[in-house]
Amino acid sequence: MSAFLELESIHLAYATDQGLRTVVEDLSLSLRQGEIGCLLGASGCGKTTVLRAIAGFEPLRAGVIRLGERILSSPKLWVEPEHRQVGMMFQDYALFPHLTVEKNISFGLRQYSRAEQRARVDEMLSLVGLQDKARQYPHELSGGQQQRVALARALAPEPSLLLLDEPFSNLDIDTRERLAFEVRDILKQTGVTALLVTHNQAEAFAIADQIGIMHDGHILQWDTPYGLHQNPKSPKVAEFIRHQSLLEQRAQAFQRGESAAA
Repeated sequence: MSAFLELESIHLAYATDQGLRTVVEDLSLSLRQGEIGCLLGASGCGKTTVLRAIAGFEPLRAGVIRLGERILSSPKLWVEPEHRQVGMMFQDYALFPHLTVEKNISFGLRQYSRAEQRARVDEMLSLVGLQDKARQYPHELSGGQQQRVALARALAPEPSLLLLDEPFSNLDIDTRERLAFEVRDILKQTGVTALLVTHNQAEAFAIADQIGIMHDGHILQWDTPYGLHQNPKSPKVAEFIRHQSLLEQRAQAFQRGESAAA
């Protein structure tokens, strides 16, 4: 199967007083339709900048971004974000506090008729298991429930691609890992292609079919979770996987009230 999302040797840089500062250089990846990909790396490695470039918020200095048969971005061509058929789920969920759950979900459905909006909202509420929360407001929901509303809102307009920016970072460890599996199930049920960014290895390995380990604006290895664990292509990838695993074990131990030595 050919690639559905394809980033080909993209280059992203910001203008500063000292000149251009390169953030992402010669980065390539591809996802087949229905696959879930993940960019995994520490803060400042460029992963969110890549996501913003796909969404249409950052121009390319070089390279090409394709979705299906369409070129979305190149140095000579740029499709406006609202015309890309790309949905985005933000780290802070960005829910409207003055709107109910159902109104939040229907916000991006203005091109639908009222009956179509109602049917689509009902479908999304059922998909994320929040049928009984339709008339509640975001502040009345738990963090996990707010995340599901944000996911339902992002999926409601039927995007060709869904981008997720650190979607679990505001949740506690147990909720984060449980919801990562739930989000994967929902995405697989809808068949939507998705790309998320995270610094958390457990989330990446729970949700993604393909993972790119990022460092200093480069992908060190783009592979399956199994491939990264069993066949790291460089000492840096192997060290990253080992270091992340130790950090997660310690975080879980502290949350359970165990000592650092345990």
